[in-house]
Amino acid sequence: MSGRQWVTQSVATGNLRLSAKSRVDKLCERGMPKRKGGIKFTILPLTPDLWPALEDLFGKSGASNGCWCTYWRLGGAYREAPRGANREALRQIVERGCPPGLLAFDGELPVGWCQLTPRDALPWLDHMWWFARVGAVPVWSISCFFVRRGYRRQGVMTQLIFAALKTAKGEREPALESYPIDTSAPKSTSNIFTGTAAAFARAGFKVVARRAPARPIMRHDLKPIAR
Repeated sequence: MSGRQWVTQSVATGNLRLSAKSRVDKLCERGMPKRKGGIKFTILPLTPDLWPALEDLFGKSGASNGCWCTYWRLGGAYREAPRGANREALRQIVERGCPPGLLAFDGELPVGWCQLTPRDALPWLDHMWWFARVGAVPVWSISCFFVRRGYRRQGVMTQLIFAALKTAKGEREPALESYPIDTSAPKSTSNIFTGTAAAFARAGFKVVARRAPARPIMRHDLKPIAR
């Protein structure tokens, strides 16, 4: 089943609300800078009927080394899980009905993903001293990205960030937090699965803590964003 068919079927069966898609589209149209020749992606929450699209995007490798976006839930233990266990763990989260992230489509093709959850759903963040909580605000977190080869550096991450802001606002959350790589810092890693500080800064995120030079915590106050 193609990406466009997944989207069409989701709306037709009522598993996704068309109004939710429209809110994301309007946000991207208002907030995104106009880019000559840029691609406008369709971005939707990952619901059970879109699971095949995520499988297609992650491929046989399960995104990064078979993690299936479980790192911030399990830590390094994801590497020791039996074959298929991480995939099944994420599938069960999706089946429970609360979308754990957003999928970006270019027409019929799923091209990008970001994990978007309450911070409390990601216990491994608290194991990293540089990501220790800042204050008592019950934030949501945008913690991982995966973009299909051939679509990297095409604005997928940026559009997912804008869509995540709107989605978190719809959940009546006070703030959205991120844990990107500051690629301008000396000796920063090239592994940018948590996103880049520059991309989040362009979307209006501010640094609220920096306990390691290349690993800031960035946060966006959601109160000013229209629902």
